[in-house]
Amino acid sequence: MPMPAYPILCYRKGCGKPAVYKIAARWSDGVTQELKTYALSCADCLPDWFRRSLAKQKVCRLAAGETLETPGIYSLERGRRDVEIHRLRDLEEKLLREESSPA
Repeated sequence: MPMPAYPILCYRKGCGKPAVYKIAARWSDGVTQELKTYALSCADCLPDWFRRSLAKQKVCRLAAGETLETPGIYSLERGRRDVEIHRLRDLEEKLLREESSPA
């Protein structure tokens, strides 16, 4: 019997909106690799979660042989494995430009 679908919500406390993005980075120990999830986010909370994920990755300590790429934004697609979801590089670049432009 298949598991019933359950809502995947934004990680921000009190938000309650459905998550539509996965912020994650490719990690490997040299043998296996996976997407390390930093956050699941709704569209409204995405800029803050992306900024926080980039900062968190910068201070991450790795063991010998480990690699960890810069976090990226992926479309959160129910029923799809990490290798099947799409990275949204245009959205990442847009948020990075907005972050670096003077207010």
